[in-house]
Amino acid sequence: MSPDQEFLEYLVKSIVDHPDEVNVERKVDEMGVLLTLKVNPQDMGQVVGRQGSTAMAIRTLLRIVGVKNNARINLKIEEPEGSTRGPRGAGRPQPEF
Repeated sequence: MSPDQEFLEYLVKSIVDHPDEVNVERKVDEMGVLLTLKVNPQDMGQVVGRQGSTAMAIRTLLRIVGVKNNARINLKIEEPEGSTRGPRGAGRPQPEF
């Protein structure tokens, strides 16, 4: 397992209630490294945080790990099946023109 993948797995397992269900997949392409994170649906709130603050912090830390290893690291948090969150933008009033 690569250092960035190990770091993300360790970090997320330490903040969720179901650490045994944390799964990190790693893909490398011309855009850099893509880490895909899958967690228990009940842990999504802890991983994303209020207004995405925890997810932004995790991405910032991964950027630092990437700089250290000369790689561009992107994080994709996979939405689990059975999620109660609606589609992006749902519930927000649309501007009138």
